[in-house]
Amino acid sequence: MSGTFKGLELRSTIMKGGELLIKLADTEVGEPGSDEVIVRVEATPINPSDLLLLLGPIDPNSISSATSGERPALRAQVAAHALASIDARIDQPLVPGNEGAGLVVAAGSNVQQLIGKRVGMRGGGMYAQYRKLPVRDCMILPDEATSVDGASMFINPLTALCFIETMRMERHDALIHFAAASNLGRMLNRLCIVDGIPLINVVRNADQAALLTQDGANCILDSSVPDFEARLTEAVASTGATLCFDPIGGGRQASVALSAMEAAAARGQSEYNRYGTDLFKQVYVYGLLDQAPILLDRWVGFAWSVGGWLLTHRLRQVGAERAAALRQRVVDELKTTFKTSYTRTLTLREALSPDVARAYNRKATGEKYLITPHIN
Repeated sequence: MSGTFKGLELRSTIMKGGELLIKLADTEVGEPGSDEVIVRVEATPINPSDLLLLLGPIDPNSISSATSGERPALRAQVAAHALASIDARIDQPLVPGNEGAGLVVAAGSNVQQLIGKRVGMRGGGMYAQYRKLPVRDCMILPDEATSVDGASMFINPLTALCFIETMRMERHDALIHFAAASNLGRMLNRLCIVDGIPLINVVRNADQAALLTQDGANCILDSSVPDFEARLTEAVASTGATLCFDPIGGGRQASVALSAMEAAAARGQSEYNRYGTDLFKQVYVYGLLDQAPILLDRWVGFAWSVGGWLLTHRLRQVGAERAAALRQRVVDELKTTFKTSYTRTLTLREALSPDVARAYNRKATGEKYLITPHIN
C-alpha cells in the first residue's frame, strides 16, 4: 500500500497574548523515504511530558470549549507569569504526542518487510491518524502484542531503566522514589523486584499504598502519616539509599529525602563533624507535577546535590549500544515488567472536551489516559 495518506491531527497553538487553541486539522502524509515508514497511529498515551506541549502552562480554570469549522476545539489562557517562558512557541501549531504504536501501512524501499507489522514509535507528533518517521524510531512489537500494549513502551520503561543505569554509574546501591503509585512508579517497583534492587516507595495516601502492596513492593511509606520522616530515616538506614528521584518538584520532597539520608549516615559517626557526614547524597527532580519552588532545609550537611534529570540526556550518556539493549529488554518484558494500564481511552475529538481536558490535566496518580487517533 502506498500513496498519500489523508487524516486528522491535533494541533496546539499559543497565540500572542497567551490564548491557547487546540483543534483538529487536516493533514496529508506523502510517500516515505527509503528508510521511512508510515504508521496508522492506533494508540498514544497522555504523559505529563505531553501535557507540556498540549496545554502548556495554562490556568486550568480557563479551559473552555470552542469550534474550528464544524469540529470541536478547546481554548484556555496561559498564566500571565509564564508567558515569557513560552515566547519561542508563540503562533506555532504543534502536534503533541511523544510516543505511540500502530500499524505500518507503507514503507520505503529498504524496509518493505515492515508493511503490515505493528510497531511502537517515538519522536513526537503522535496525536495524529498517520505518522511518517524513520525506521530507527520504531520497534517491532511481538506478534501477540497489540498497539495498546506498545503505546507506552518508550518513555516510562526507559525512564525506569535509566534510573537504574544512573544508580549504577554513580555508584549508589538503593533508591527512593516519590509519587511511587504512578504508572512509572509501579513499573520501577516491578523492575527493582526483578533486579533485586532495594527501593523505598513513597506515596501520599493509603489507597496508593494499597496499589503497591498488591504489586509486591518491599518498602512502602505513606507521606501523610505523622511520623513519615522518622520512618523514611529508618528505611534509608536499612537499605543504604543515597539516591532519590522526585517527579513532583515543588515543595519539600528533596529536603526530606536529603535529611533522612543525612540522619541515617550520621548514626555511623563516632565524632561530631560541624560540616555533616562525608556520605554523598543525590536528589534528581525529573518532573513538574508541582511547579512551586523547591524548598530546602539547609541543615543536611555539605555532601549533597539536587539537580535535574531528563531521559534524553541519560540515553545519550549510556551510549547507542546500551540504549539499544535497554529498548530490547522493554520489548522482551512488554507484558510483565513494563506493562501499562489505562483508566480511560479517548478519541481525538473526545480529548477536546473541556471536562476531559481538566481531568487529564490534573495528572492524578493512578489515572492514565490513552488516545486512539485512528477511531473517528
